[in-house]
Amino acid sequence: MASAIAISPGRAFRDEIARRGGAPAARCFQCATCSSVCDLATPERAFPRRQVLWAQWGLADRLAADPAIWLCHQCNDCSVRCPRDARPGDVMQAIRAAVIEHLGAPRFLARLVGRAGTTWPLLFGAPILFWALLVWAVTGFTVPRTPLVYHDVVPDWLVDAVFVPAAAFAATAAAVGARRCWSAWGAGATGPGPVRALAAVAVDVLAHRRFARCGAAHPRRSGHLLLMWGFLGAALTTTCVAVADYVFGMELPLGQLHPVKLLGNASAVLLTVGVVWLAVNRLARAEASGASSAFDHFFLALVVVLVFSGVAAEVGRYLLPAAGAIAVYLVHLGAILTLFLTFPFSKFAHALYRTLALAHERLAAERSSP
Repeated sequence: MASAIAISPGRAFRDEIARRGGAPAARCFQCATCSSVCDLATPERAFPRRQVLWAQWGLADRLAADPAIWLCHQCNDCSVRCPRDARPGDVMQAIRAAVIEHLGAPRFLARLVGRAGTTWPLLFGAPILFWALLVWAVTGFTVPRTPLVYHDVVPDWLVDAVFVPAAAFAATAAAVGARRCWSAWGAGATGPGPVRALAAVAVDVLAHRRFARCGAAHPRRSGHLLLMWGFLGAALTTTCVAVADYVFGMELPLGQLHPVKLLGNASAVLLTVGVVWLAVNRLARAEASGASSAFDHFFLALVVVLVFSGVAAEVGRYLLPAAGAIAVYLVHLGAILTLFLTFPFSKFAHALYRTLALAHERLAAERSSP
């Protein structure tokens, strides 16, 4: 006689998923239509049917221990075909958002980001106010020359004194979350295995190959690619500027035709087009894009503020009064600080966990093959 398995429903986690937009999970009656149309489902893995059932029960530990939730691109092929309008794609998105908070450390910051619907004034406003007070205390907003050069007002050493620790915090918090999810998945991998797997899936990540197989939301792939490559270009630009300044002692700001400046401007174009592409696609294809939660809105708003304040600061140095240009620049610095502080807890963390999930899948396939 088979032994009984006790399952304890997690009401708090179930309610948390519902609050994040996963309430339609209650309508699911396990017909398996979603699994029949999902490219990720296999005869052995009823995806996302099983995950929706776990969400109905509020089984946080099982969902956190399931790397498959990160393989989903929310293409919503399942949602547009669901006979009960249970919105499996939206449920999966809500699950991921809840799991990000579940894995996040420090927990209080993960909760602040997870409740961005009410905490966004603090998440956006506090970093901008911090920069305003810091610059006022250090330089008093003195503008010694025209045209305006931002590092006259906000010295490079001050920028480094804030952003280096912030980047270190983001990297540490992301590493803690990565370690927790990897342990929860039961990877059991040591040595070069995970590194080799990460290298093997790099091309899939950089080209969004799996996203190309999605049907209902296929156009979103282009927007995601533009944003990803724009952020990678911006990170490379920042690194090059730091090397030019501290290693080669080059005069900043760089000329408009300098290769690094061209790379930065090209990255800004990619980011601008990407965020507009995603916003327009969401409005034009609301059913395929799925429902939006405060968690999603915060991510999109941060990208919009980050991109357009950066472009406006670059142009405003020549076209705006000094006070206006400095104000825009402070907003941009505040947005960058918000990005660093919230990266491990916002939708930006999807890039981390999805990459790890792809690597885990590859390792599991290697171990199961003869």
